[in-house]
Amino acid sequence: MAKKGGPVAANRLRKDLSQLFRFAAKRLGHIGTNPASLADAHKTEAAGFHTWTDDEIQTYRTTHATGTKARLAFEILLGTGAARQDAAALTRGNIRGACLFYRRGKTGQEVDLPILPELATELAHLPPDQMMILAHGERAKAYTPESFGNWFRNRCTEAGLPHCSAHGLRKAGARRLAEAGASEFEVMAFLAHRTAQEASRYVAKANRSTLTTSGLAKLSTNLERNLSNLSTRLDKSGA
Repeated sequence: MAKKGGPVAANRLRKDLSQLFRFAAKRLGHIGTNPASLADAHKTEAAGFHTWTDDEIQTYRTTHATGTKARLAFEILLGTGAARQDAAALTRGNIRGACLFYRRGKTGQEVDLPILPELATELAHLPPDQMMILAHGERAKAYTPESFGNWFRNRCTEAGLPHCSAHGLRKAGARRLAEAGASEFEVMAFLAHRTAQEASRYVAKANRSTLTTSGLAKLSTNLERNLSNLSTRLDKSGA
């Protein structure tokens, strides 16, 4: 559990192993205590990983200048919605003209996205002989998902954002799409989910925010129309 990429993933592993042992006891006749039930669940926030705000996005970009690997990793995560394992595995072969194509490791879903201008700018800085888009060491080796996640979190800390993470940036990309009016199916395609259930949360949240803003704007207009000035000389409604 400690080797997983955060408390949510650790708890999911605990749950999966517990189900496996229950199956072994019920169907295969194994006896004894379920060892997964003896492990304590990790504490998690109700909302899961923190979703980056627009201000935090700007803060990171200000700290890590264009042309740096830290900036390249950031634009990949934000502009493609790729998970850690997918971002770490990207190569030049995933770039097809003005698009970036990959197959998500977790779901097997194919993703074909246009390369946003911010990402195109960073990709132009790649050494011509480097195959891996995100690499480390003298031999330009690929990161493991865990090492990439840890490395990126360190870059977040350098920007004064220790509470931010790679997965939170993936969520920010979905949030920005939803707030721009994207449908749940468009967000689903961006996140490479198999169903629209998860994507619908982002869309519903964005719709609530839009409705709240428009509703309060109407309320403010009505208040201004009906509010009477204290001074008789300025009172539009008269005595």
